[in-house]
Amino acid sequence: MDQLTDEQIVSAILEGDKDLYREIIKRYEKKLSHYLLKFLSNRDDMEDILQVVFIKVYKNLYGFDVNKKFSSWIYRIAHNEAVNYLKKRRGSRISLDDVEYKLIDEKADIRGGADQMFLKEDVEKVLNEMNVKYKEPIVLFYFENMSYDEISDILRIPKNTVGTLIMRGKNSIKDKLEEINKKHER
Repeated sequence: MDQLTDEQIVSAILEGDKDLYREIIKRYEKKLSHYLLKFLSNRDDMEDILQVVFIKVYKNLYGFDVNKKFSSWIYRIAHNEAVNYLKKRRGSRISLDDVEYKLIDEKADIRGGADQMFLKEDVEKVLNEMNVKYKEPIVLFYFENMSYDEISDILRIPKNTVGTLIMRGKNSIKDKLEEINKKHER
């Protein structure tokens, strides 16, 4: 099963082997959970949205073009569901894992547990307050390790715009963190 691409599995499902859909769920459950948790701070909400995503993917498989990349398509559906949920709730939160500081600076030297804890809280705060326009590409690039092409497909924006949004978002994060640091120093 590991030798088959997502697109080959979808083709087999469309040809009648419906049981193979379990393989799609197996391949994407953790990835999409991780992605959705960046927007939805509540695990129960994330699981509900994830279920909706897998149901929508299954219902819309016949609309998927097997000549395109499946991962971009399923992430687009997850993205849309998260955005729709957030619009209803009017708020979003992102949580960071300890290893996700590359967003700030890949050369960041974080000294001591207390400093690291404050930095993590500050980064989470800045990301959670960030405009969704910048947050979405940043989460996809830094947290989901997607390429500009994949992000372009998911967000339906030009590839150049992806780079611009990531750069502006990252600069905004650094500026806000500098402001927070100045407040901490006082």
